Amino acid sequence: MTDPTAGDEGNRSGQRATRSERRRPGSLGSMYPSRRGRLGGKSKADADEPDGVSETPVERHGQLQVVGTTLCDDSGDPVQLRGMSTHGIQWFGWEEFLTDAALDALADDWQADCCRIAMYVQEGGYETDPEGFTDEVRRIVDAVLDRGLYAIVDFHIHDPGDPLANLDHATTFFETVAAEYADSEGVIYEICNEPNGVAWDRIKAYAEAVIPVIRRYDPKGPIVVGTRGWSSLGFAEVGSEGPREIIENPVDGENLLYAYHFYASTHGQWERDRLAAAADELPIFVTECGSMEADGDGTNDFESTREFMDVLADNTISWAFWNYSDDWRTSGVWTEGTTDGSWTEANLTPTGQWVRETLRDR
Repeated sequence: MTDPTAGDEGNRSGQRATRSERRRPGSLGSMYPSRRGRLGGKSKADADEPDGVSETPVERHGQLQVVGTTLCDDSGDPVQLRGMSTHGIQWFGWEEFLTDAALDALADDWQADCCRIAMYVQEGGYETDPEGFTDEVRRIVDAVLDRGLYAIVDFHIHDPGDPLANLDHATTFFETVAAEYADSEGVIYEICNEPNGVAWDRIKAYAEAVIPVIRRYDPKGPIVVGTRGWSSLGFAEVGSEGPREIIENPVDGENLLYAYHFYASTHGQWERDRLAAAADELPIFVTECGSMEADGDGTNDFESTREFMDVLADNTISWAFWNYSDDWRTSGVWTEGTTDGSWTEANLTPTGQWVRETLRDR
């Protein structure tokens, strides 16, 4: 998702402390009944949950695996994860928007299964402070896992669109992250958000350089590979045959999925038909989607969004909705200025009302 802030719109807190100087999150309590487990979820060998505490997604599904074209739980049964993506954490990171209470709302009230942590590399992101942004990602991933949700670690690139331009950053970052979370059942690695203007063989070469770095530490965690044309499976740059080059020349590795992104006011039946066809031959994860236009703003089209969601449900494709923030654009799900103590329905935008209802509708 391309979303550089207009001026300093994303930085509402003025001069920020260096990320490495910030405290790790402490408990702020919650207004919601908790389904929280211990860090990374609870193994099947652990004791039963106390009365009144429901099973978390990681407790329910355990270590995810890709079987054929389907994401499955640790027993091999199909799983559809449904959740939210953060906005860029350089603008809406810990204490600037995300807090314990904000994530309690996502886990306990919204009943999400996963949270994608969008770490931009450019646009004031990782490349400006690799150590600080790695610490920021760690802080948020820990908070997500502590609530028993799956954490999608998003290496958020789209300009430059060739992921090989950020290969050194990627290998350094994912070596650190994979080493730390190798024993967690709850981490999913998204290695390049939205490649664009670049051929599939370049994306594949990048993936086959980064994946071994992750596998050196974590042999099982699912890895999502971005696709050509802003993760459109190639539709945006190649047309209807876009997925064919992936099918005929897939990335080498196990437990791999391919990213698809849609925005329902921009994309419609043409994309839905071809997505459904591609799902017959490729394991797909919609790591970013929205009800609005592709720039994250404009008019919501909830009818088109519902039709996309039906395709995802029919094909057991997991999804993360853009974005869990109080951004002023249409894609922001909370009204501007929402802070701890105000995570209530009254402070949801129309986008937030729709996606919260969708997540709670099981």
